[in-house]
Amino acid sequence: MKPKIFVTRPLPAPVLERLAAPCDLEYHPQDTPLSTAQMAEACREVEGVMVCGARLDEEVLRHAPRLRVVSNVGVGYDNIDVAGCTRRRIPVTNTAGVLEETTADLAFALLLAVARRVVEGDRYVRDRRWKQWEWGLLWGADVHHKTLGIYGFGRIGQAVARRGRGFTMRILYHSRHRAPEAVERELDAQLVDPQTLLGESDFLSLHVPLTPETHHLIGARELGLMKPTAFLINTARGKVLDEEALARALESRAIAGAGLDVFEQEPQVHPALVEIPNVVLMPHVGSGTAETRLNMAMLAAENLLAALHGRRPPNVVNPEVYA
Repeated sequence: MKPKIFVTRPLPAPVLERLAAPCDLEYHPQDTPLSTAQMAEACREVEGVMVCGARLDEEVLRHAPRLRVVSNVGVGYDNIDVAGCTRRRIPVTNTAGVLEETTADLAFALLLAVARRVVEGDRYVRDRRWKQWEWGLLWGADVHHKTLGIYGFGRIGQAVARRGRGFTMRILYHSRHRAPEAVERELDAQLVDPQTLLGESDFLSLHVPLTPETHHLIGARELGLMKPTAFLINTARGKVLDEEALARALESRAIAGAGLDVFEQEPQVHPALVEIPNVVLMPHVGSGTAETRLNMAMLAAENLLAALHGRRPPNVVNPEVYA
């Protein structure tokens, strides 16, 4: 008998076809989030669930007695009750290894956009305000030869550093674990303490996971340590940054600008940030390209199938379930 599985979004046809052959597949047909009650009902009889832009919390787990694997379509997994899954020896997987370069592209795009005031310039032209060439029009900030600080030096952070090297930037980083010496040599990257990172960076890019320790990692105190000419980029998780403190720092010009792809209460954005011109806002699309999203979904499918067939998936985030 085929194992019953549920997918929380209408993912690309090749992915659904890959799952439908060995499994009894059901999926949510709309590209919309599911409520806790909807998730609980959908997971009542399933052995596997592929989570894409949905939450799988303790309430859902209570209603899913047959669940054997949770496969997340994404690297971050703060949307899943991993501790609850671990207690029931349910492996949780993610899609690390296929979206880092794409997310780094967006982080650097935000960096360039806010430094060179791309969004403001686009709006200026579309509003038909451009009447003549002007010496002082929309001056931005140079990126080349500036200092790029990277908070969190995993795969995405290192990919951002490579892009920074292409702009002849000085690379500083802080991370829980020091990068291998070969990586530091390749990227000419220097490990520093958080205070040095904040104080010397012209551009600070956040790439830490969301944990209790990193919640509001950047708040009023940290923003106060940054240069008034510095820019902050966040493509990690919204809750690592205190949006209220950021809004105050931007309004007072305590820092020069920000580029954000993630927010504390998605899809809600702090209302002050929407009104501030020196911030570029994107709707959490760091991995949003056709190629990468297909690769993510296919990897999530393979993770799910491996676990259902008794094999250890390559991307387990709670490996202790196999101890």
